[in-house]
Amino acid sequence: MRHEHSDDPGHGPSGGSPGSPGDHGDHGDHGGRGDHGGSGGHGGHGGHGGHGGHDHGALTSNRRRLGIALGVTVTILLVEAVGAWLSGSLALLADAGHMLTDSAGLAIALIAASLAARPATPQRTWGYRRAEVLAATLQAAILLAVGVFIIVEGIRRLLQPPEVASTAMIVFGVVGLLGNAASILVLTGGQKGQNSNLNMRAALLEVINDALGSVAVLIAAVVIATTGWLRADALVSLLIGALILPRTIKLLRETIEVLLEATPRGLDLDAVRRHLLELPHVRDVHDLHASQITSGLPVLSAHVVVDDGCFHDGHTPQMLDALQACVAEHFEVAIEHSTFQLEPAAHAAHEAGAHH
Repeated sequence: MRHEHSDDPGHGPSGGSPGSPGDHGDHGDHGGRGDHGGSGGHGGHGGHGGHGGHDHGALTSNRRRLGIALGVTVTILLVEAVGAWLSGSLALLADAGHMLTDSAGLAIALIAASLAARPATPQRTWGYRRAEVLAATLQAAILLAVGVFIIVEGIRRLLQPPEVASTAMIVFGVVGLLGNAASILVLTGGQKGQNSNLNMRAALLEVINDALGSVAVLIAAVVIATTGWLRADALVSLLIGALILPRTIKLLRETIEVLLEATPRGLDLDAVRRHLLELPHVRDVHDLHASQITSGLPVLSAHVVVDDGCFHDGHTPQMLDALQACVAEHFEVAIEHSTFQLEPAAHAAHEAGAHH
């Protein structure tokens, strides 16, 4: 059995234009072949063509927004470092260190977005699309470490509160918060569906993390300035850690699921199998797999046993259309890149490995 794989990331294994139905051409002895990618000695492989949400314009927009956010974050880092040096504030120095960590995370995200825009090659048939997932995983791991550090340091300061300069904290905390607000507006002002991009979500989480740090500095500074209660800094830090960790763990779990090629969330493969079996002429479905190449790019493949007559009356092109329409339109997770191998019932005896 010969399987075709795409050399064009995000556009299916065929050469058809995005979204076009394709011209179902000549038929082999037992199967059909069309511009969706259907082919084979005993069956057909179909890959759907078009991924409108993954065009180069979106990738370019991501890089531009990440670059602006990185520039703003580095500027805030330098301002807070100077403020910490002038005032001797440990809280500002810690927030500047936090900014340094987040700047590194944004730089990683920017590099990943640039790699994702590189074209596919015969050696890397999906290009560098998964680079964004790797970057988001690394960022989530860094944020997890930062969150744990904040919790530990908050407990230490709760027991032994250090002296802080509340006036300087207020001034530089306001500067930091304004800068973070600008970065958040930049990262959330993109195209519809921007939040489905794991890399951009991780970058946004970095900046929100920064903003929470600036808010914490301001709250603690006001409390210390008005009451002299130094432990306010530690309590606010613990609150920030409690806000950071759940979101970070959720993002890390999602990125690991993509790397492990788990079934996309919201897609029930048992329901997919049942729906495919309800189509006319379909006898059985096996070797059903679904995963994600990157965020927002789910893929599915399956072997579909159909009536023998479909290979003799030229019905396989219509079968491919029906199968692809089923997974692209019927379920909450729309799979626009699908590959189906059409088989006669007798072909099962030639299959290698277990069916599932």
